[in-house]
Amino acid sequence: MALPIVQCGIAAGLAWIVATELLEHSRPFFAPIAVIISIGVGLGQQRLRRVVELVVGVSVGIGVGDLLVYVIGTGGWQIALVVVLAMGAAVLLNGGPLITLQAGSSAVLVATLLPPGGSGGLDRMVDALLGGVLGLAAVAVLPGNPVEVTRQRVAGLVEAVTAALVDGADAIERRDPESAYRALREIRTQQPVDDLRDALRTAREVMAITPLHRRQRTVLRAYTAAADPLDHALRNCRVLLRRTRSALADGEVVPEAVPAGLRRLALAAAPLADRLGHDVEDVRGALADAAASVDGEDLTEAGFSAQVVAAQLRSVAVDLLQATGLRHDEARSALPAIDQGPRQSS
Repeated sequence: MALPIVQCGIAAGLAWIVATELLEHSRPFFAPIAVIISIGVGLGQQRLRRVVELVVGVSVGIGVGDLLVYVIGTGGWQIALVVVLAMGAAVLLNGGPLITLQAGSSAVLVATLLPPGGSGGLDRMVDALLGGVLGLAAVAVLPGNPVEVTRQRVAGLVEAVTAALVDGADAIERRDPESAYRALREIRTQQPVDDLRDALRTAREVMAITPLHRRQRTVLRAYTAAADPLDHALRNCRVLLRRTRSALADGEVVPEAVPAGLRRLALAAAPLADRLGHDVEDVRGALADAAASVDGEDLTEAGFSAQVVAAQLRSVAVDLLQATGLRHDEARSALPAIDQGPRQSS
């Protein structure tokens, strides 16, 4: 959070100086405002799109506001009419929320602060463009490390998966269905997945406008390819925990190999975030070995839900193997077939 604040501060001050000293605008208040809106103060802000929406919204608001104020003057009902017409025009132009809100706020400022006609409206549009461009420049010159932020989000998602596997193993070993349910409730949120997708979007934007960190594009592509499989792994962990609870609540036999396999799979997945984009062969081997640790012989006495838990262990392993860059058929082929006992497809 500190870096976006520094970017906003530096670029806002520079925008004011350029607008007042070079462009000789007397009140360029919108230049620093545009900087803050274009940079945002967090991940996932879609800065390039926001700059375009910002300038479009300002243009619509100023155009409608300037025209109406020149004809009908200012006052309470005039402001109400200007806001309705400016925001309505933005909606008719299929503008997004930022365009619509900016059109309304720009129309209010025109109706209350700027005299009708003259160059005030044009100057304000120039200020918006200046602030947007300088905001993007600040991101390009001081970009931080978006790939590292993305790695942290990948690590958070992997940690959610491994924690679910360990929690499932703990519940089975303690024969505690309620602990499986508590673990299930903890991973019902999609926040780790949403955080990763936001980080990926921001990283792609930053790397598109800055020459720095471009050598890390291979790693970023690996993180992008891993996003969906990791999402699927988390979803399969939910099924695994739900069936774990059912097996324990129904008093089913759950072979010792199942919790042991869950722990092995969690251990194999732990280094995944740090290895993506690099050599992942040892991670793939560990994931395959963990999935193979539960075979048909282990499941001969297991109940239905316990068999599903074992099947979900393999499904999570397939998802994690896909996160390393394998196709689905390649990931399934990496796991040995279960030749004996009940089996469910991965």
